[in-house]
Amino acid sequence: MTEAIFELKGVVAKYGELRALDDVSFRIEKGDVVGVVGPNGGGKTTLLNVMLGNLPIVAGSVKVFGRNIREFKEWHRIGYVAQHAIQFDPIFPATVEEIVSLGCLSRKHIGKRLSAEDKEEVKRALELVDLLPQRNRRIGQLSGGQKQRIFIAKALVKRPEVLILDEATAGLDICIQDRFIDLIRRMKAERDITVVTVSHDLSGVLCQANKLAVVNKKVYWQEIDEKSNPEIALRQAYGEHFTFVFHSHHHCEQPPIKIKEG
Repeated sequence: MTEAIFELKGVVAKYGELRALDDVSFRIEKGDVVGVVGPNGGGKTTLLNVMLGNLPIVAGSVKVFGRNIREFKEWHRIGYVAQHAIQFDPIFPATVEEIVSLGCLSRKHIGKRLSAEDKEEVKRALELVDLLPQRNRRIGQLSGGQKQRIFIAKALVKRPEVLILDEATAGLDICIQDRFIDLIRRMKAERDITVVTVSHDLSGVLCQANKLAVVNKKVYWQEIDEKSNPEIALRQAYGEHFTFVFHSHHHCEQPPIKIKEG
């Protein structure tokens, strides 16, 4: 069996008395690309917080790389890009390279200069996200899609084995979302990285993922291949009163979905 990166069994998470996740069980293996979708308020970001150890659970178990999450210390193996990473002061006086270099820092290295190896890793990360020519530009001069790629590069400089993206393409236009799909594929090909990506873009998720997690307090899990029908998990989470409309997409090998209520 392939190595488990994350393994959740019977997980329950609460905010006060509000049950945010209920009896969640699934396994993410090395090399997976997992698309996490679901209605607003269904618990997608809560699920990431549980997986990252930011939210204690009240029942069940969470393992990361085979170890109980309470004992896991090697967080450098996991890269994370938050939902609102690009929302900062547009006149912040930092270059693309300087922001990405922050990913090399740790408590032990604060105040120290970057090593030659660190600088080379920054260069590689910028090459991977197609931003090396912009390395000396101020971040306020870049587009929304470019800013998002800056923070993905920042997460990549430590060469994590897992990259977790929370709404990485939210608010970005369809062309940028298409480039993001290509970026995921490139990271898989060049670094064999495991990816967990939260998105409202079902089309993009079905283009790139091999596993689908539909979150609405519970997690409805489904493998994605040419024989699977993602509508099964979607209908379990969204309800029978939703209609799933399939349409074509030039990046997809299978038809993506739009959701309509009624």
